[in-house]
Amino acid sequence: MTEITSNQEDKSGVLQKHDFVVVEYTGKLPEGKIFDTTNEKIAREAGIFSQKMKYESAEICIGEQQVLPGLDRALIGKEVGKKYIVTLAPEHAFGKRDVKKIKMVPTATFMEHKVQPFPGLQIDVDGEIGTVLRVAGGRILVNFNHPLAGKEVVYEVEVKRKITEPKEQVTAFVHRVFGVPEEQITVELADEGEKEKKVVLTLPFDFPVQLSDAFAKKLAELVKVKTVEFRKK
Repeated sequence: MTEITSNQEDKSGVLQKHDFVVVEYTGKLPEGKIFDTTNEKIAREAGIFSQKMKYESAEICIGEQQVLPGLDRALIGKEVGKKYIVTLAPEHAFGKRDVKKIKMVPTATFMEHKVQPFPGLQIDVDGEIGTVLRVAGGRILVNFNHPLAGKEVVYEVEVKRKITEPKEQVTAFVHRVFGVPEEQITVELADEGEKEKKVVLTLPFDFPVQLSDAFAKKLAELVKVKTVEFRKK
């Protein structure tokens, strides 16, 4: 792992598990081909820009697997205001290539959905994303491994800052987990007695009852408040 000094001056501490941080990153293959980035300019230059993507710094909670497992672990012990190069083995990135995930799919499955199969076509079969490898007779060979499975990857990461304010932490966590736009999330802190706080979280939808208790407990632990209450706008 190589460390590169950044121009940032903020050196407010070493990162630990469950710290909330703002990071920017670019993922590459060892030969330099870029496959992922938080930077729109880099995405355009690399030819991977997508209108469906929102290019922005990633606000994550370390240890909550909001990025690749190996990258998540690698952030522990790093310093705010520095850049790092992190190399991840396949098992800590997109997984090892599994031959059991290369399957034969009947041509009839494609015909039912009026899809003409050809090598390289990406398909969704019962929630599994796969890539057509070969078309032969009445069966199609499909690879359901991630396209980068079995590959070593390299990430350039810059730790921009820590998020220490509870309201911002809650907003970042909900945005990351559920994809709710930050401008649609309202967070208020209410006193629950001496040194105890309650988070009142207002969302543009009814929070599923079956998830609310577990999510409220997790959120309270992470942002160090007593309780979390959900409301709908």
